Amino acid sequence: MADPVLPSSGVLSPLGLDAVRPAPGFWGDRIALNREVTIAHCQEWMEREGWIGNFRGERPRRGREFSDSEIYKLLEAMAWADHPALPELAQTVARAQEGDGYLNTRWSGSRYTDFEWGHELYCYGHLIQAGVARLRTHGEDVLTEVAVRAADHVCRRFMTTTETCGHPEIEMALVELYRATGAERYLEMARRFVDRRGLPALGEIPFGRAYFQDDVPLRQAQAFRGHAVRALYLACGAVDVAVETGDEELLKAVEGQWERTVARRTHLTGGMGSRHADESFGDDYELPPDRAYSETCAGIASIMLSHRLLLATGDVRHADLAERTLYNVLATGLALDGRSFFYANPLRVRVPAVPVEGVNHSAEGGLRSPWFDVSCCPSNIARTLASLPAYVAAADRDGVRVHHHTPGEIRHGGLALRVETGYPWDGAVTVTVLEDGEGRIALRVPAWADGTEATFAHHGVVRPVAPGYAEADGPWRAGDELRLELPMRARWTFPDRRVDALRGTAAVERGPLVYCAESVADEPPLGDLAAAVEPPREHVVDGAVELEVRARLGVPDGGGWPYAAAPGEAPDGQEAALRLVPYHRWGNRGPATMRVWLPV
Repeated sequence: MADPVLPSSGVLSPLGLDAVRPAPGFWGDRIALNREVTIAHCQEWMEREGWIGNFRGERPRRGREFSDSEIYKLLEAMAWADHPALPELAQTVARAQEGDGYLNTRWSGSRYTDFEWGHELYCYGHLIQAGVARLRTHGEDVLTEVAVRAADHVCRRFMTTTETCGHPEIEMALVELYRATGAERYLEMARRFVDRRGLPALGEIPFGRAYFQDDVPLRQAQAFRGHAVRALYLACGAVDVAVETGDEELLKAVEGQWERTVARRTHLTGGMGSRHADESFGDDYELPPDRAYSETCAGIASIMLSHRLLLATGDVRHADLAERTLYNVLATGLALDGRSFFYANPLRVRVPAVPVEGVNHSAEGGLRSPWFDVSCCPSNIARTLASLPAYVAAADRDGVRVHHHTPGEIRHGGLALRVETGYPWDGAVTVTVLEDGEGRIALRVPAWADGTEATFAHHGVVRPVAPGYAEADGPWRAGDELRLELPMRARWTFPDRRVDALRGTAAVERGPLVYCAESVADEPPLGDLAAAVEPPREHVVDGAVELEVRARLGVPDGGGWPYAAAPGEAPDGQEAALRLVPYHRWGNRGPATMRVWLPV
């Protein structure tokens, strides 16, 4: 089956790319854009920057110590997308592999001398994932052979040591290779890597051992901490190991960490990571909007983890967080033209970024750029969009559960379904049965629909439904329909009062989308915004729903003191129309200021 995650057990089973065929729509359009534009864009920039040339032996070597991994993520994207450029690029990589399976263009002459920062095992992880993708979509070829040789080299070199990598990634890759080949050594190697972390296995660094998740053993941690991408990749690998070894204790540990992190360390967008200095999670309720790092790669890692936990437990909460992160981090990370990207995704930008031609040397700020010095996000977006159909639906013993509402066809067992919807702009989801069949059809009702008028129609009977699943059983006749109506009204959302940076503010959401105020030419000046004063009104602009609220802009007071002995009222000022755009669409019209959280 063509799927990035294929567990041998769990409450739910993935369906794979061959069972879910997206049609034009919000995600179908982006999947097509990725195959037609973004993948080629990434390859072009990797050639331009010399990262692919490193595999040809071109000197001097160019790029960061982990740049090999970007070529591997690109190869994975090409494998899932059946891209014609894969064979030649795979041959280029294969020619650089050494006889014992070692492959790294940075460290070949000084192997394994820097476990904290070297990223050698991290790079292998992405290579192995690319090999698994190719194996599942095409069968054995040069790329799969390279990946297997590299994995065997890792097992020989590390099986009996206590060493590990400063950047987790290889753990989930090795488990997936075990699932694809049945070779037990890969699963055992992954298990040992997971258990070594926190012994400790790595050296001291200025950020502290928590940066590497090496401060305590994984089973003892209470929440995700340290570098956000590292923490989430490690959690993915731990879930994979737990599922394949039947380690319920390990699975419960990750679930507990996920729950606390979602409740206390996650931005409204689903973004994770509050600190720029070390790209890390902050403490509980440390969620500043302007200093939110919320790296695109961390969002992708969160989606990967949510998907794994959903398959393992069947808990719909994981699909809810995946949806939030898909629409407000993954979709935000890619410009509408498919050729520029966000690295960090703050929830407020105070000063418009200065446009950069070519490579952006800063990952911070609100600027979509064609490429970065550290361009981990573009290739990560490419491989995620290429495999995204595998996340849409899953199977249980009774039938099919549709988790992400997007147009297309789904086939599994005795069910063949066509999904039609304008989601996320429109809340109507129609599922038509294409062939006579048996089985239960379950459609996810998102958590944000709680207390609203979501309805489910089956055989002419309309009933209200609560968040969770709207379900109906067969037998089915070709032409039977189910219709889910989700209320798409804009709503105010308020932060927990323990989030100091957000007290006195509110945000606007509509369906799964977070909205923001965007000011391209500082009109209106968002820094003078004193209060949003009435419910949003809707407008359709270029097929997308935008919102408008009346807002009060404070009048400059001529140089007074901004503090007082008693709480103050919102300053007097004129009211103006404040345009709100979907957060994932901001930054497409040039440098701008932006804010998600509005004073109320």
